[in-house]
Amino acid sequence: MINLKMICKIMGILVLIEAVLLLCCAGISLIYQEDVLNDFLMVAAGSALLGGILVLIGKGASRQINRRDGYLIVAIIWLLFSAIGMLPFLINGYIPRTVDAFFETMSGFTTTGATVLDNIESLPHGLLFWRSLTQWTGGMGIIIFTIAVLPIFGIGSMQLFAAEAVGQHSKPHPRINVTIKWIWYIYLILTATQVIFLLFGGMDIFDSVCHSFSTVSTGGFSTKQTSIAYYHSPYIEYVTSIFIILAGINFTLFFYLAKGKIKKVLFDGELKWFLRSLIAFTAIFSVALYYTTPMGAEESFRKALLQVSSLHTTTGFTSADYMTWGPFLWVMLGIIMFLGACSGSASGAIKSIRLLILSKMTKNEFKRMVHPNAVLPLKVNKITISPSVQSSILLFVLIYVVIFTIGWLAMMAMGVGNMEAFGTVISSMSGVGKGLGLCGPAHSWNCLPDGGKWLLSFLMLIGRLELFSVLVLFTPQFWKKR
Repeated sequence: MINLKMICKIMGILVLIEAVLLLCCAGISLIYQEDVLNDFLMVAAGSALLGGILVLIGKGASRQINRRDGYLIVAIIWLLFSAIGMLPFLINGYIPRTVDAFFETMSGFTTTGATVLDNIESLPHGLLFWRSLTQWTGGMGIIIFTIAVLPIFGIGSMQLFAAEAVGQHSKPHPRINVTIKWIWYIYLILTATQVIFLLFGGMDIFDSVCHSFSTVSTGGFSTKQTSIAYYHSPYIEYVTSIFIILAGINFTLFFYLAKGKIKKVLFDGELKWFLRSLIAFTAIFSVALYYTTPMGAEESFRKALLQVSSLHTTTGFTSADYMTWGPFLWVMLGIIMFLGACSGSASGAIKSIRLLILSKMTKNEFKRMVHPNAVLPLKVNKITISPSVQSSILLFVLIYVVIFTIGWLAMMAMGVGNMEAFGTVISSMSGVGKGLGLCGPAHSWNCLPDGGKWLLSFLMLIGRLELFSVLVLFTPQFWKKR
């Protein structure tokens, strides 16, 4: 049976946390003396009331939570947070339509970074801060979800990768609360450090905080319509690129680094795969830009580094309009959007650990063609990957491609162009936030039909929660009593 009372209690506590976040934005509006202050206070009060009611409903609930309860909590909280979070945009009329406000907020909490706003600078500071804060909160939420929560329910292998494959990453400490505490420290330290570096680059304190929130969470929301390109600063571009890459690394590796276990970090298979992929694509883009654009060697490398790292980690910042770079690089960017960074980070998409295991599986198959009787165990970080885990990874990638294809066709059926449909669907599923064509970095997604925005919001959710956590809710078996 589903423990509804306990689910209500947990949901109530989380909604109360969202009320606190809204109060933080009210504080920003107070500092800048903006008229949205009362809107934030009103929504925060409503959230606190709802949270309190849910906690009271859950009073005396059994502490036992099963897998189904976990799936429901995870799926509902992202929807509920987005439904509440869109209210500040709606009430004050800065985003007057429900579909647009929900899309913008879901894009924030899922750290996608896609926007329907055509004049971001016109928003008051309170709302700009709220956009970035939704991403920072969502990024931390997904890290805790994948590293700490999923193993509790025994579902980590289906969602990301098997515990056997990277067990030392999913539980660096036997106590979950200690793991979460360390991850929080790392998250805060990375955020604060980037703020300081951006301040040295001439960015003001407000923009520094907002961009750091969006970077560490691999979100990509900016306080400027043209993103990082607004600042025309090589220093800011390099700093942002470095922290984007750091944000794409498995956060538990920072835990090991802090403990002095340097070899564990240097010889991590997934990290090496991610960095090699990043270097290879950056090199290709640097050479292509140098020979096909007026950019010099340094600028070509800088633009390539930021754009490749941004899309590879599904962050979505831009320092240039890459739709002016030519068809070859457009295709390359489309491929990069599928990849993602490391597991255990806030990054989306397929992720490096799956790609690493798939490459090893492919290599073993070729070996079996030559040596049919050979025993070829597949190992990552000296840990053997079981056949069931390999099958789960193949299934994930297959479903990922199938859903992408269905979404692509659905968007075109709604009248969206081929390139725009491709870019928006994979960008939403992977959490990139930047598309192609008329939905590229120089444009918002406001031109999309309402049906397309609802579909992309759904794709953001299932992509953020690793497909199965949401799709399982649509199976009859999930709702059976036993």
